[in-house]
This record gives sequence, C-alpha cells and structure tokens, in this order.
Amino acid sequence: MDGKVLARIGAVVFVAIAITATVIDMTRQEEPPRVSTPPALQPPTDPLRATLRRCQQLGEAASNEAECLAAWAQSRDRFLGRPTTPAPPQGNEGQ
Repeated sequence: MDGKVLARIGAVVFVAIAITATVIDMTRQEEPPRVSTPPALQPPTDPLRATLRRCQQLGEAASNEAECLAAWAQSRDRFLGRPTTPAPPQGNEGQ
C-alpha cells in the first residue's frame, strides 16, 4: 500500500468517527437541571410590628396617640435589649 492511500484512509476514518460522535451528541436528550427551592418560611406574626406600621401611616398624628407611644417604647426597649415594661394602665382606675 502506498503512503498516500494509507493517509487518506486514516483521514476518512477520523472524519467518520468525528461525525458519528457529533451526531450522537446532538441527538442526546438532556434533562433540565432539577431546581429544588427550599420552602418559604413565614415568620410568626408580630402584633408590635403591625402596630408600628399603623402608627407610621398615621404620621405626625401618631405622636399624640397613647398606643403608638407605648409601641415605640416597647420597640425601643426590644432594640436596646432591656426587659419590656408592661403598658401603663389605661383609663382612670383610682378615680
């Protein structure tokens, strides 16, 4: 066999293998990656937070409301790490 013929046969075999590998790769069905999302955790409802939101929406009028003043004091105590003080008695008990 001639050297040129042997080289041509080798090139044809190489091209055939490359085409076969390409066709196999293109016909392969890839599974989409499975994305598992962790369950969303709902924090427990905080009544103080709801009160603070309401007072925030009141704006300047909230500075005259006793419930807002108590909520702000409780929030401040919680932030500073102080033990929360009980709310002052509402109304006139001694009169």
